[in-house]
Amino acid sequence: MDEGFTVAGQSMPRITIGFGTFLIAWGVIVSIMSKSNSITSFFPSLLGLPILVSGIMAQKTPEKRKFWMHIAVVFGLLCALGGTRFFMVMSDGITYASGSMLMLFVTGSIYTFFCVQSFRFARINSTD
Repeated sequence: MDEGFTVAGQSMPRITIGFGTFLIAWGVIVSIMSKSNSITSFFPSLLGLPILVSGIMAQKTPEKRKFWMHIAVVFGLLCALGGTRFFMVMSDGITYASGSMLMLFVTGSIYTFFCVQSFRFARINSTD
C-alpha cells in the first residue's frame, strides 16, 4: 500500500515520531549538561511530547491521521516561532539556551516545511 508523501523514504508519522523523540531527548540532555534548574531548559521536551504523541496516534489510527498530523504541525510551527528568540540573544554567543533556540528554529522550520509539502501532496492526490 502506498504511504503517500515521504521524506528520505519515511512517512510523515514516522518523521513526526523521530522529531518528537529528538526534541524530548534534546531538552533532557541539555538540561542535564547545563545543570539547569529552570523549566525553560526543558522547553524542547515540552514541545516534543505532543509531537511524539501525535505521530504515534497518526500511525495507530490511520482514519484520524489528518487530525493528528495537523496537531503535530501546530507544535512544529511553535518550535520554529519559539526559536526565533535566538535572533534576539545571538549577540551573547552560543550558549546552551541560545543553541536550543537555534535548534528549535532550524528543525521546527524544516519540519513545518515537510508537513506543508505533505498536506499539499495529499490535497493534490486526493480522490474527493
